Amino acid sequence: MLDERLYIVTYDISDDRRWRRVFRLMKGYGRWLQLSVFQCRLTARRRVEMARRLEELIHNGEDHVLILDLGPADKVDPRVESLGKTFDSVKRAAIVI
Repeated sequence: MLDERLYIVTYDISDDRRWRRVFRLMKGYGRWLQLSVFQCRLTARRRVEMARRLEELIHNGEDHVLILDLGPADKVDPRVESLGKTFDSVKRAAIVI
Protein backbone atom coordinates (compact mmCIF):
# COMPACT_ATOMS: atom_id res chain seq x y z
CA MET A 1 0.00 0.00 0.00
CA LEU A 2 1.27 3.46 -0.86
CA ASP A 3 2.06 5.85 1.94
CA GLU A 4 0.03 8.80 0.67
CA ARG A 5 -0.72 12.04 2.44
CA LEU A 6 -3.59 14.41 1.78
CA TYR A 7 -2.69 17.95 0.68
CA ILE A 8 -4.58 21.09 -0.14
CA VAL A 9 -2.68 23.19 -2.67
CA THR A 10 -3.76 26.76 -3.27
CA TYR A 11 -2.07 29.42 -5.33
CA ASP A 12 -2.17 33.09 -6.28
CA ILE A 13 -0.45 33.63 -9.63
CA SER A 14 -0.17 37.21 -10.87
CA ASP A 15 0.09 36.44 -14.60
CA ASP A 16 -2.82 34.77 -16.46
CA ARG A 17 -0.52 32.74 -18.71
CA ARG A 18 1.45 31.36 -15.73
CA TRP A 19 -1.83 30.75 -13.88
CA ARG A 20 -3.08 28.55 -16.76
CA ARG A 21 0.20 26.62 -16.77
CA VAL A 22 0.00 26.02 -13.01
CA PHE A 23 -3.65 24.99 -13.34
CA ARG A 24 -2.82 22.43 -16.07
CA LEU A 25 0.09 21.10 -13.99
CA MET A 26 -2.06 20.72 -10.87
CA LYS A 27 -4.75 18.79 -12.77
CA GLY A 28 -2.15 16.03 -13.05
CA TYR A 29 -1.61 15.89 -9.29
CA GLY A 30 -5.04 16.19 -7.76
CA ARG A 31 -8.69 17.11 -7.91
CA TRP A 32 -9.74 20.66 -8.67
CA LEU A 33 -11.96 22.00 -5.88
CA GLN A 34 -12.38 25.61 -6.96
CA LEU A 35 -10.60 28.40 -8.82
CA SER A 36 -7.05 28.03 -7.45
CA VAL A 37 -7.51 25.16 -4.99
CA PHE A 38 -6.69 21.46 -5.44
CA GLN A 39 -6.94 18.44 -3.16
CA CYS A 40 -4.11 15.96 -3.74
CA ARG A 41 -3.27 12.46 -2.47
CA LEU A 42 0.48 12.17 -2.91
CA THR A 43 3.38 9.98 -1.93
CA ALA A 44 6.45 11.80 -0.61
CA ARG A 45 8.12 11.39 -3.99
CA ARG A 46 5.16 12.83 -5.94
CA ARG A 47 4.89 15.74 -3.49
CA VAL A 48 8.55 16.67 -4.04
CA GLU A 49 8.10 16.31 -7.80
CA MET A 50 5.02 18.55 -7.74
CA ALA A 51 6.79 21.25 -5.69
CA ARG A 52 9.82 21.18 -7.99
CA ARG A 53 7.64 21.55 -11.09
CA LEU A 54 5.67 24.39 -9.47
CA GLU A 55 8.91 26.20 -8.59
CA GLU A 56 9.90 26.00 -12.27
CA LEU A 57 6.65 27.75 -13.31
CA ILE A 58 6.16 30.48 -10.73
CA HIS A 59 7.98 33.78 -10.25
CA ASN A 60 9.17 34.04 -6.66
CA GLY A 61 8.61 37.76 -6.23
CA GLU A 62 5.15 37.78 -7.82
CA ASP A 63 3.42 34.44 -7.18
CA HIS A 64 2.47 32.45 -4.09
CA VAL A 65 1.74 28.74 -3.62
CA LEU A 66 0.62 27.14 -0.35
CA ILE A 67 0.85 23.38 0.22
CA LEU A 68 -1.14 22.33 3.29
CA ASP A 69 -0.37 18.84 4.65
CA LEU A 70 -3.54 17.39 6.22
CA GLY A 71 -1.95 14.09 7.23
CA PRO A 72 -2.11 10.42 6.16
CA ALA A 73 -4.61 10.19 3.29
CA ASP A 74 -6.34 7.03 4.53
CA LYS A 75 -6.79 8.37 8.07
CA VAL A 76 -7.90 11.92 7.33
CA ASP A 77 -11.59 12.65 7.02
CA PRO A 78 -11.73 16.34 6.07
CA ARG A 79 -14.76 18.11 7.46
CA VAL A 80 -15.86 20.73 5.01
CA GLU A 81 -18.40 23.44 5.58
CA SER A 82 -19.75 24.69 2.27
CA LEU A 83 -21.56 27.99 1.88
CA GLY A 84 -23.30 28.77 -1.39
CA LYS A 85 -22.82 26.00 -3.95
CA THR A 86 -22.88 22.42 -2.74
CA PHE A 87 -19.59 20.64 -2.15
CA ASP A 88 -19.10 17.02 -3.16
CA SER A 89 -16.31 15.35 -1.19
CA VAL A 90 -13.45 14.02 -3.26
CA LYS A 91 -13.51 10.26 -3.77
CA ARG A 92 -10.31 8.36 -4.33
CA ALA A 93 -9.73 7.73 -8.03
CA ALA A 94 -6.84 7.06 -10.36
CA ILE A 95 -5.35 10.08 -12.09
CA VAL A 96 -3.80 9.54 -15.52
CA ILE A 97 -0.99 11.90 -16.39
